[in-house]
Amino acid sequence: MTLREKQVSTPPDGNGTRRAAGGPARPVLAVIAGSACISASAVFMKLSGTNAGTGAFLRCALALLVLVPLAVREARRVGPRPLRHRSMDLGAGVLLGIDLVFWAAAVRTVGASVATVLLNLQVVVFPLLARLVTGTRLTRRFVWMVPVMLTGVALAGGAIGQSAPGSDPVAGVVFGTAAGVTYAGYLFLMRLGGGQGHTVSPVCVSTAAAAGTAAVLGGLWTGIDLNPGWPAWGWLLALSLVGQVLAWLLIATALPRLAPQTGAALLLLQPVLAFGLGLAIGERPTPAQAVGCALVIAAVWHHSRASRGGAPEAAGARRGEGGV
Repeated sequence: MTLREKQVSTPPDGNGTRRAAGGPARPVLAVIAGSACISASAVFMKLSGTNAGTGAFLRCALALLVLVPLAVREARRVGPRPLRHRSMDLGAGVLLGIDLVFWAAAVRTVGASVATVLLNLQVVVFPLLARLVTGTRLTRRFVWMVPVMLTGVALAGGAIGQSAPGSDPVAGVVFGTAAGVTYAGYLFLMRLGGGQGHTVSPVCVSTAAAAGTAAVLGGLWTGIDLNPGWPAWGWLLALSLVGQVLAWLLIATALPRLAPQTGAALLLLQPVLAFGLGLAIGERPTPAQAVGCALVIAAVWHHSRASRGGAPEAAGARRGEGGV
C-alpha cells in the first residue's frame, strides 16, 4: 500500500493548487480528521497518568514501530536521503524531543486544552527564526499580532487573572513557552531540510532523535517508567498511533492538495477541538483562561490569513511535521 493516493491530472484551481480527482471535499475531510487526531493527543497524555518523560519517550518509541518499516520501504523506492538533510532531521528531532517533554509537563500543570493552545506560541517564534537565519522580513501585521498573542498566552496559562484550581500557572506558561519555542525550531529545521523526494524518512529520523532526547531529558528530570501498566499503555498507544502517526498520514497527504489559506484555517481546528475535548474530560478553565485561548486562536487565524505562503503550522504539516 502506497502512502500517496493516486491522482488524476486536473487543472489547478484559482490558488494554483491541484485538486484531487474526488474534488476538494476529500482532502478537506482528511485535514479535519487529522486535526481531530492531533487535538486528542493532550487528552490521551493526561488520561495516561504518566509523567512528562515517560509520555514523551514512549509515544516516540511506539511510533517508530510503524515509521521504521514505512521509511525503509520509501528508501527502497526513492533512494537514501542525503547526509546533509539527515543531519537537519536529527537536529530537528532533538528539538522535538525537548518540545514533547515540556508539552507533556504543561498538560500536567495547566490541563490538556490550555497546553495545546499554548503550543501555538510557535507562530511567533517561527517568523523570528526565519528573520534571524534567512533574513525574511517581518510584516507589520505580524508585529501587531505579537503582543495580542503574548497576552493571550499569559491569560490562557493563568499567569494573568485567575487560574483553574489545582493548576500551576507560572510553571504552565514556562513549560508551554519552552514547548512552543522548541517546536518552532523543529519546524524550521525540517523546512530547511526539504523533502528531497522523501516523506516518511525525515519524520522517522526526527522521531528517533526525539525519542533519544526525551529519554535523556525526561530521565534526568522526571524519570521514565518503562512499565506504566494498564490503562496507561493503552492511552500511550493511542497517543502514538492516533495523535502522531495517523494524524501525520492524513494531514501530510491532504494539505499539498489544498490552497495554503484553506489548509492553515483547517489546522486551527486543533486548538479549538482540544479545548472542547478538555472540557469533555472534566477540565474547567476559568473565564480569563477561556478569553486567553480565544485571543491565541484569533491571533493565529489572523496571521495565517495574512500569510501568502500559509501559516508556519501549515508549512510544517505539509511536510509531515506532526506536532503534539
